[in-house]
Amino acid sequence: MSYLEYNTKYVPAGFRKLLFLNWPVVFLLIAVASAGFLMLYSVAGGSTTPWTEPQMERFTVGLILMIIIAMVPIWFWRNMAVVAYLLSLALLVAVEFVGVERNGSQRWLDLGFMDLQPSEMAKITMVMLLAAYYDWLPLKKTSHPLYVIIPIFIILLPTYFVIAQPDLGTSLLLVAGGGAMMFFAGVHWLYFASVIAAGATAIFAVFQTRGTEYQILQDYQYRRIDTFLDPANDPLGAGYHITQAKIAFGSGGWTGRGFMQGTQSRLNFLPEKHTDFIFTTLAEEFGFLGAMGLLVLYLLIILFCIASALTNRDRFASLLTLGVAMTFFLFFALNMAMVTGLAPVVGVPLPLVSYGGSAMLVLLAAFGLVQSAHVHRPR
Repeated sequence: MSYLEYNTKYVPAGFRKLLFLNWPVVFLLIAVASAGFLMLYSVAGGSTTPWTEPQMERFTVGLILMIIIAMVPIWFWRNMAVVAYLLSLALLVAVEFVGVERNGSQRWLDLGFMDLQPSEMAKITMVMLLAAYYDWLPLKKTSHPLYVIIPIFIILLPTYFVIAQPDLGTSLLLVAGGGAMMFFAGVHWLYFASVIAAGATAIFAVFQTRGTEYQILQDYQYRRIDTFLDPANDPLGAGYHITQAKIAFGSGGWTGRGFMQGTQSRLNFLPEKHTDFIFTTLAEEFGFLGAMGLLVLYLLIILFCIASALTNRDRFASLLTLGVAMTFFLFFALNMAMVTGLAPVVGVPLPLVSYGGSAMLVLLAAFGLVQSAHVHRPR
């Protein structure tokens, strides 16, 4: 019996579970969200409206939701994996018929009090189901072709509906997150080599079909790729976003211009400054050191999740924790790569920092699952 367990054995079970939370992760999540509050306050010109106040309210609700989920035994979430996955699929189908359309994309459901983006939910429920599947599957069957087809189907089904919205960024996250889960479960490397080869072929096909009746991507998605390859070709059109982002990064220098002193955001040169491109605002105001500080917070969250997974003897809990950690990593890595010109602009927000409702609530619910795995692990 550990020192903490010995000294809390007379504490009521409900309160004792709170003590076993992975508190470093909780504090790191609060720190990242606080950085987001500061940046939203800044881009609003020193006002808590219209972004900071709603974001703080959503984070508070999400934090409470995370703790509630953490108090529920992990076996319950294992049993709910199929139900959660099917629910997310049903919501994705509903988006096709009654979804809210914005900027040419139909991705949201209007719930009255908030807009729900089911694709955010699908990223987590897919991880849940894959973790439950590999917990059920004997290790020796992990790389058997028959048992590899099932998780591929689990991954591709929500991806199909997300691409149809269209939402290329989230579909990439779904495929990458699902592939990572298969890797963590021990699927043979030859399968991944085959996928990489198929991916290279698909990229070739994407460019070959451009301008034909069989064109694979939308015109605006091709423009994003052109912009990624050479933003200078259209600096006032398709390349405007990334050009202004690079100017903001460069003007920030090592220590930044100072809080609320960023010219790119204050003078509205920087587009989507409160959502997808908020990282560039942070880099301009707090410089390279501020940007690296946020990155360190993100990486510490990942490291604490990995440590929790490696010390957990429950296979479902361990795989679930690793899956959520990888999804979180892909989330912020793709956004940072996107706004620094290392990846095409695909509309992925910065987790816990960018303004948004459903993305934040779903992410905190996912960390509730991580906390449940940590609290209820075999001791």
